[in-house]
Amino acid sequence: MIPQDFIQTLLDRIDIVGVVERYVPLKKAGANYQARCPFHNEKTPSFTVSPTKQFYHCFGCGAHGTAITFLMEHAGLGFVEAVRELAGQAGMQVPDDGARTPEDGRRDRLYEVMAAAADFYRGELRQSPAAIRYLKERGLAGETAARYGLGYAPDDWQGLARALPDYRDRALEEAGLVIAGEGGKRYDRFRARVMFPIRNERGRVIAFGGRVLGAGEPKYLNSPETPLFHKGRELYGLSEARRAIQAAGRAIVVEGYMDVVMLAQHGAENAVATLGTAVTSDQVERLLRLTDAVVFAFDGDAAGRKAAWRALENSLPQLVDGKRLGFLFLPEGEDPDSYVRAQGREAFEAMCERAVPLSQFLLDEMTAQTDLASPEGRVRLVKLVEPYLAQLRKAPLLAASLRRQLAGLAGLPGRREGPRFKDREVGRGEAQGRGPSRRGGLPSPYRVVLQALLQDPARVARVPAGLPAGRSPDAQALSGVVDLLRERPELRAARDIVEGFRGREEQPVLEAAAAAMLAWGEDYDAEADFRGALATLVEHAGRQQARDLSRKRPSEMTAEEKARFLESLRARKLSDAAPVEGSSTPAGEN
Repeated sequence: MIPQDFIQTLLDRIDIVGVVERYVPLKKAGANYQARCPFHNEKTPSFTVSPTKQFYHCFGCGAHGTAITFLMEHAGLGFVEAVRELAGQAGMQVPDDGARTPEDGRRDRLYEVMAAAADFYRGELRQSPAAIRYLKERGLAGETAARYGLGYAPDDWQGLARALPDYRDRALEEAGLVIAGEGGKRYDRFRARVMFPIRNERGRVIAFGGRVLGAGEPKYLNSPETPLFHKGRELYGLSEARRAIQAAGRAIVVEGYMDVVMLAQHGAENAVATLGTAVTSDQVERLLRLTDAVVFAFDGDAAGRKAAWRALENSLPQLVDGKRLGFLFLPEGEDPDSYVRAQGREAFEAMCERAVPLSQFLLDEMTAQTDLASPEGRVRLVKLVEPYLAQLRKAPLLAASLRRQLAGLAGLPGRREGPRFKDREVGRGEAQGRGPSRRGGLPSPYRVVLQALLQDPARVARVPAGLPAGRSPDAQALSGVVDLLRERPELRAARDIVEGFRGREEQPVLEAAAAAMLAWGEDYDAEADFRGALATLVEHAGRQQARDLSRKRPSEMTAEEKARFLESLRARKLSDAAPVEGSSTPAGEN
């Protein structure tokens, strides 16, 4: 791990405005800067960068974070890579202890051999009339082939030896370029194939897909899993399509490399492809970080519908309220490549607009397995669908809507969702997790105290021990921040606190809380709300303590417990008689 104090020093020396401005043109707007959001398509600027808080937030799509987060989300860098990039800009040397390992050097070597192989394959394509003829027959233009770095692996058992003279270098085997056979024999994995380089989000080649020219098997051959390449996490064409996906506000997922390439050639540059496997949760998560809408385009046959169903199953845990997933089934005998060549980009995009929403696809598939004419069939429908709805943990509003729709289909009484959005620990509002914006309703007292500490970490000295240990994300984040500030009292900026939770489950909660603070008006009194919310939490802690002690008999209590019990009863009577002044949060109980 890179030392936290180094990251804090680095962020102190970096101005987030300058970092963002390298990628997005910013305009001064009062104390902040604004632009059209680089993470989604919009006409009115809603992307705000605060030079005082050193934080960015989009009020349209909700993207937010520090300079490190921006480079990770927009430039596709990993955390360590983002830190190194910023350190280079600041003229700082990243510490070696933990930031650089022997594995890093090995990965650098793998990147080198992959780049050399990609150069070799591109050169061989220019020398292969058969491969050029094949691509022209598929309708591919030379400019498109160059953009995607297409190449050709010659029909030669050790062709790569011409590009990598140390053919026995173990890195070639580790990278999946060479296969070690019996008796020490080595030979190229890819031979007599058109080569499609697979790049990571930084544009570095990490794997290849090879398409046979004739009717041989397998038709497509992919690189194996390597230290650089995990096919369940990567998507073909994502490096090239990233900006187009953000501009279009939609990603299109197809099954073939040629589908991606030909769609791009016809102007639909926001397509990516899976890598010979079913769509995975990791792939869906990556796409939903880039855009609010994803369309899965599959063949209309049984195999295509089966692949679509797998995509649905793996998408449910990653789906967030406000995001849209759709399923497009092409006419029989067509794939995106053939369809866009025959019908053009506009016709294909019109089909994408008519994609079947995930909710409809789910209910249609389940309804087809039941007999809605019988009570037993309607009950079976509910039983079939409910396990899928339970996976919509990040999309509770969609799950609630589907349950109501399911109740209607099954002819059952409307099902109440119960206190899904009601706090069971402190009072109404905790599970809402909203900041103090008066537009969004009451926030939880945990969130109010949390934001007050982000604004002024010195307030932690006034937070007493023994606050109620809530189960909500806000409560857990507050507990973690209090512990961190007591351990590291030198932290004085929200940015540094957020970065202290990088990679932990509290990170998104803290980023959202800090981002919401950018909307505070100049007249907002954070101190008054802090006092009120803290009083609510302290009061609740006393009530909980009284309830716990009331379960004991007087003879079972120690003298100290009896004193605390009597004190809590007196405090409760006073509280019931006179509510806390200045509190912006409710103090009621369930």
